[in-house]
Amino acid sequence: MSLHRLTSITMGVPNVTETSDYYAEFGLSPAGDGWFATQDGGRQLRIVYAPTRRLVELRVGVDDLDDVARAAHALAALGIAAERSDSGVTATEMATSVRATLEIAPRLAQTPFLATKYNGPGRIERQDERAPGVLRTERILPRKLGHAVLGTTDLAVTRAFFTDGLGFKTSDFINDVGVFLRCSSDHHNLLLLAAPVTYLHHTSWQVNDIDDVGRGAASMLQDHPERHIWGLGRHHAGSNFFWYLKDPAGNFSEYYADMDCHLDDQLWRPEVFEGKQGLYSWGPPPPPSFLHPDDLAELMIGAHATA
Repeated sequence: MSLHRLTSITMGVPNVTETSDYYAEFGLSPAGDGWFATQDGGRQLRIVYAPTRRLVELRVGVDDLDDVARAAHALAALGIAAERSDSGVTATEMATSVRATLEIAPRLAQTPFLATKYNGPGRIERQDERAPGVLRTERILPRKLGHAVLGTTDLAVTRAFFTDGLGFKTSDFINDVGVFLRCSSDHHNLLLLAAPVTYLHHTSWQVNDIDDVGRGAASMLQDHPERHIWGLGRHHAGSNFFWYLKDPAGNFSEYYADMDCHLDDQLWRPEVFEGKQGLYSWGPPPPPSFLHPDDLAELMIGAHATA
């Protein structure tokens, strides 16, 4: 596909300093001017002021100007105004007011992680030693930004913008209330959810394996148990292990590992999931606040106040 990665997002929050401190503790590296970097993806999160928490901008990497031109033409065909630059194209999605930019960027090359050797029935890969996962002491530093989840008041309009306009591919559906989209080989880089108000549900950050998912969450919860939202578990759509925490602005942040990858778009057939299957394969049931965040009413009031 001409789109090849989610390069960065800009998150708007009312409490910039407090939220920035949280993501530094989460394992992202401060990179100046509100930016935070991952190990492999570079500057991938920018935190700016906004009256209510929201996704301000999403940036996607493409290979060349032909990719930019194709997207600009597709947006024009939808009647969506776009701004061209020497290296990209920017447009605003009408239902959510999220700004999306396609930009020429190098493809992401990640140094492979040597997976832990696991013992299993009739298979001994690790002899006379403890599992490396229980011996690690280094901080969890996310490898890259995986995806963002966006609540939208018009799912059809927002989906058309990202698929028909920008060129995202559809991976799976959650009934008629959610759609998993990808701009890379990962199962999803954007999940759109039907919602009564536009808001950022969560961001997701790749770590090496299930041990790092658990270690990262344990570290974040050690002095702040109130940050816990949901986990440990394994999603069905995408297959990734997960653990969700809550930042000081009310956004959820996810450590994840072992995401499905689709290298040939022609071989993948989207499915429609219902109920539990649309959320997880195993793990504790999600709390009500995961499905309907506690501050939704406040967000709706704030949206009307700023309209």
